[in-house]
Amino acid sequence: MKIAAVNIFKYDTAIKGKPYRMSNTVMTHFDTTIVEIITDTGLRGYGETCPVGPVYQPQHALGARAALEQMGPTLIGENPLQPRNIYQAMDNALNGHAYAKAAVDIAVWDICGKAYGARVCDLLGGAVREDVPSYYSIGVCPVEEAVESAREKQAEGYPRIQVKLGGRSLEEDIEVLQKVAGVIKPGVRLAADANRGWTLRDAIFASSACRDIPLILEQPCNTYDENRQLAGRVCHPVYLDENTESLNMVLRAVAQGVADGFGFKVTRLGGITQMQTVRDVCRETGRPMTCDDAWGGDIIAAACVHLGATVPAHLCEGVWLAAPYTTTHYDRDNGIAIVNGHIKLPEGPGLGITPDTALFGPPVLEFG
Repeated sequence: MKIAAVNIFKYDTAIKGKPYRMSNTVMTHFDTTIVEIITDTGLRGYGETCPVGPVYQPQHALGARAALEQMGPTLIGENPLQPRNIYQAMDNALNGHAYAKAAVDIAVWDICGKAYGARVCDLLGGAVREDVPSYYSIGVCPVEEAVESAREKQAEGYPRIQVKLGGRSLEEDIEVLQKVAGVIKPGVRLAADANRGWTLRDAIFASSACRDIPLILEQPCNTYDENRQLAGRVCHPVYLDENTESLNMVLRAVAQGVADGFGFKVTRLGGITQMQTVRDVCRETGRPMTCDDAWGGDIIAAACVHLGATVPAHLCEGVWLAAPYTTTHYDRDNGIAIVNGHIKLPEGPGLGITPDTALFGPPVLEFG
């Protein structure tokens, strides 16, 4: 089997309701990039990458398509049933840009599943659950709104609530955490995510002020070195998110005791091929983890759910999806949805998603 053609689509995903706010950005829509790989046997695989605007991380939508334009021609003729060889071909064509390579990698795994008649989770070692826990992320908002949202989402069955912080006074952040914690039910986990928005001082003060609240601090400070300096100075476990851009950084964080757990983004790490390795590192070192992505539609969501289904239950912090914030499914019959705070694994081989490419309009790039 060989790759005969590669098509790249651009699609804008709207946000349902008001804009989504984090510590360093406010978004009203997201520019997603979709990859379609067509083999000489007629099989088609789909991948996606959707950075959260141009300032959340160095990744951005225009960069993804520029990287795919550089790599696309070199994929023609490669065997899509060999994901690591495909990855090496991409590395030979372009240094870095893992988030763009991830879209190709996801599409290749989709083809592998379809070729072998297996779900992606089965190719990754097998699912340990068919209903994968999700979690709800409350954007930066006034305290009353955050508390009401926490109540609503627990009632909907979410087993984990994440609260976005930063971009305002530390006193407001602490008040939100304390008031939200006051309505968290037994058995529901709480995460405080500053998205790199706190200084060392802020993180230490906030953790001390909330010392009696069981929660985790997710990526409180901007840089790896800042977060490293929190060890022994805060009252809560620290999870790394934005700093985990490679397997090497994950290994470093484990070895140096910087991360008690991780919030992983599939595309930031480079796709399914890379994620299965860091999953196994977490399993061997007892680090809880999430299987998320920055944003995106059914394709990214399916990849996250398949990966999350293979994480041991005691280490699975959940799978975050953009689904509650968007209105469009690429696959009208099998679109990924959250029900009672959990996500059912898609049925069918590969990702289990067949997007209607007519939604995306004509390809912006074509190879082959």
